[in-house]
Amino acid sequence: MTDLLPDSRAKITRGRIFTSEGVWVPVFCANCGADGGSCPEENMTFLFYLCNKCNETYGTIAGTMMVPDQVFFEQMKQEQLESHGRFLSSLELEKVVQEDASPLATLIKSGR
Repeated sequence: MTDLLPDSRAKITRGRIFTSEGVWVPVFCANCGADGGSCPEENMTFLFYLCNKCNETYGTIAGTMMVPDQVFFEQMKQEQLESHGRFLSSLELEKVVQEDASPLATLIKSGR
């Protein structure tokens, strides 16, 4: 039997956010259902999110990698500044992932 984590997006999506950069869908904690922000709808086939409170209460899940949101976003900022000298737009980040095998593209792909 395969161990599977639950998807942290709603089965019936409500509350989509339409922007010039695409459609974003709400994300919820897989344990308690707390709001977890949004993710791009077209880029995600699966997303598992555990809020900080549940992570502190129940601990990390064996066999998975866990990077706090703050650490991941700080790494993204630093890599963008080092490689491009500025913060990139969402469209520019998508282009980096599609065309590149740079450290920034690798970091973005690890956060999916």
